[in-house]
This record gives sequence, structure tokens and C-alpha cells, in this order.
Amino acid sequence: MPAPLGHILIVEDDRQLSGQLGQLLEHTGYAVQCCDDGSAGLELALREQHDLLLLDVKLPGLNGFSLLKRLRQHSRMPVIMVTASNAEEERIRGLRHGADDYLAKPYSLEELQLRIDAVLRRVRPLGARQAEPEQLTVGSLRLDRAQQWAEAGDMRLDLTPLQFRLLWQLVAQRGEVLSKPYLYRVVLDREFSRYDRSLDMHISRIRRRLIDAGLGDVLQTQHGRGYLFA
Repeated sequence: MPAPLGHILIVEDDRQLSGQLGQLLEHTGYAVQCCDDGSAGLELALREQHDLLLLDVKLPGLNGFSLLKRLRQHSRMPVIMVTASNAEEERIRGLRHGADDYLAKPYSLEELQLRIDAVLRRVRPLGARQAEPEQLTVGSLRLDRAQQWAEAGDMRLDLTPLQFRLLWQLVAQRGEVLSKPYLYRVVLDREFSRYDRSLDMHISRIRRRLIDAGLGDVLQTQHGRGYLFA
């Protein structure tokens, strides 16, 4: 089973909403844990390992601002605060307490996913990129990052520089489903748009090169989630 894109804790008192969010994020590729109480949510955030906290402001037991203030005494876990109000003073208060981003209801899943990807990218990649090897090898497939070539056996794959970077990212995170918004930001260096088909076109060409090289269907489309190098 592919590794999740990340582990997200949702602290939201509306159980129906948190359940829907959890299902949607799991479908996108995240592992999700939900909690409907502020005090219990703080305990979970401190006791268990999560990559990001999606935190509602109005909670029983302990409100979101108080939870965040206490959390920041012990943890730098990324936090996106969610509120029914778009008031500037609430956004400023949340950011001053240490929130990494702020989202007002109602919001779309696409916007939420973009914000999650952006926050995780800010806190994850610097050390990860520094630790990246110069070459990757999976079976007969070899990639050289410095010279930007890929070959399978004795066959050099005909890839553009952008296609090489896409393949490198997918192979480097082999077994993980990489969402379209994530690939747009990390590789294409621009925001995702549902009307932009350029990523699909590049993936299709990379897949064809891999199949022609005898590697089979190792680059897979996970419908509604993204792409996976198996």
C-alpha cells in the first residue's frame, strides 16, 4: 500500500464536517485523524506524530486560540486555522499565536489541499533536498540529477528538462501518490489550475518513454488523487 502524503490531525467540533474532510483528504492520499474537543485535540497533538494540524477556532473544552498557544510551548507542528469568520482581527490573532496559515469557511477542497501542500512544502523540503542523492536507481532505471539524464539498461530516455524533473520527483518519492497541486508547485513552479492540462501531457509522454524502454506501467494515475511511481 502506498505511503500517505502526510498525517493530518483535524480538530473540529462539527463531526459531520470533519468526517467529510477526513474522507476527502484520505481519498487525496493523506492519513487523517479526527477529534471534536479542544482539550483532547491538544493531547493528541502532543502525544502522537502528525505532519499538520487543521484547527477550528470554536471548540468545546479548549478553543482553537488557546489550544494553539499551549501547543506552541512544546511543538512546531504546522497549523492551519479554520474559522467561520473572515474577520481580520481573528486572522491576525491566529497568526500571532503561531498559525502557519488561516482559512475561512466556506472553502473548497482544492483550496484546502493547495494550502496543505504549500505549508508542508515550506516545512519539509529544505533538509530533504539537501539529503537528496545525485543518482537514483530503481531496477534497470537510472537517473542522474546533475546531468539530467535517465536511462533504462542501455537505452537513454528522450526527456525534456521539465520531464526529467517530474520523473525524478516521482522516483524520489516512489510509492507515494503525489497530487497535481503538489507537482505544479514543486516541479512546474506555478499554481495548479484545473484548466491547465500541461502536467497531464508531460506525464503521458514520460509514461510512453518508460513503456518504450520496457519498464511497463510503473507510472500510474491515481484518479482524483495524483500520480504514483510504483
